[in-house]
Amino acid sequence: MTDTAICDWPAVTLAEHLRSGALSSEQLVTASLARIEALDGTLRAFITVDADAALDAARAADAHRRSGGELLALHGMPVAIKDVTATKGLRTTQGSRIHADTVPEEDAGSVARLRDAGAIILGKTNTPEFAFGAICTNALCGPTANPWDTARSSGGSSGGSAVAVATGMVPLAQGTDFGGSVRTPASFCGAVGLRPQPGTIAEPERKLGEARLATQGVLARSTADALMMLRAMAGPHPLDPASRGVPLPPKPDSQATPRIAASVDLDGAFPVDPWVRDRFEAACSDVAAALGPVERAAPDLKDGVQAFKTLRAAESWFKFGAMVDRHEDQLTPSYVWNVRQGREISAERYLAAEATRTAMQRAALRFFETHDLLLMPAASVPPFRNDGGEVMQVGDAECETIIDYLACTFLISLIGFPCLSLPAPTGEGDLPFGLQIVARPGREALLWGAAMRLEKAGFAHRFAPIVRDVT
Repeated sequence: MTDTAICDWPAVTLAEHLRSGALSSEQLVTASLARIEALDGTLRAFITVDADAALDAARAADAHRRSGGELLALHGMPVAIKDVTATKGLRTTQGSRIHADTVPEEDAGSVARLRDAGAIILGKTNTPEFAFGAICTNALCGPTANPWDTARSSGGSSGGSAVAVATGMVPLAQGTDFGGSVRTPASFCGAVGLRPQPGTIAEPERKLGEARLATQGVLARSTADALMMLRAMAGPHPLDPASRGVPLPPKPDSQATPRIAASVDLDGAFPVDPWVRDRFEAACSDVAAALGPVERAAPDLKDGVQAFKTLRAAESWFKFGAMVDRHEDQLTPSYVWNVRQGREISAERYLAAEATRTAMQRAALRFFETHDLLLMPAASVPPFRNDGGEVMQVGDAECETIIDYLACTFLISLIGFPCLSLPAPTGEGDLPFGLQIVARPGREALLWGAAMRLEKAGFAHRFAPIVRDVT
């Protein structure tokens, strides 16, 4: 066994060995740091690596186990946190020069729960400035390279977390997802990207407690691994109104036979690159072979595209407008553009968008009365070059804005349904492609059970050659 071979093990296996004592936390953290040392100079997944503190925490975890102390789900497990999420005592830059030296005094709620479950925070992963952008780069770090082709993008905005997990630098990583920021990087890098129903992961620190377009999520190498991390972060919080009444993640149901629908573009709601269309069709055939018939059907969500843009812009302007006006010269142009889209939105326009969102949610709920799962692409384009700028074309279709290519994921954000991106089977040397699987709230057990069955049928993470070159 090479020094870093344990980095390839599933997180659920690592957790078992850490709790039994067959593997020490210090061994695993040391191996993770070695793989980061070997790969991150090329891939740039991390903004900050907290090696000394992680090793100290690992030694403490090992001592606790030897003393017979209670061992929790993530005892001694190294994890990475996206650098827009606050970590006590560890700088949180948000990918911006404005916060290059910011060190929070408190953990975000999700990070506190990870620590309470025994996890060790190994470092902070790269993100576009304030998590806005297609290319995972900022003035401090990046661009984060795709491990399958280092000239290409890892996706935004949780690209650093996706690369860290996909290459075995860490077994698990946290991300955030507003319009697709967990699912797109997972698709580009060949990882599992899980976006739960909003409120599943409480965020008591949020300024807009009732806002439900964005949520935290998980990057992992399997559904079981992702669920282990999700369970550690999940649960309501009295200071987060969006978390009230949201149930804890259930056990996967792998026995049921789901009624499956599929649509590559939701009946023309958004354009799709021919490369994606071909891979989606192949993936649907593989799903049918594994799970049963796949009906071509979709809810009508076309009106949701503009509604999402309006709501996203209004929320962004409310949260960040004053900062953009004060510090525009220190901020990236794409971030400034994103925030200022909301400057002139009237109350009437905002409420009309909310009414459309309600209509889209009801349309989706009616659709899921006769279907259990909806298959969609997790990205409308293949991984694009890091030096190509913003995505302004999808196939032959010209985009009106720099976020249009994300409609395949942001329409699901709009309705707030649980979903995940699962790596589809690909040929040797092919770039990854993620299949997005959606269920209605309350049917997560069926969603995750189906994902686990598909993993056994080939919808599974593979390590890129760049990883094999250093192990």
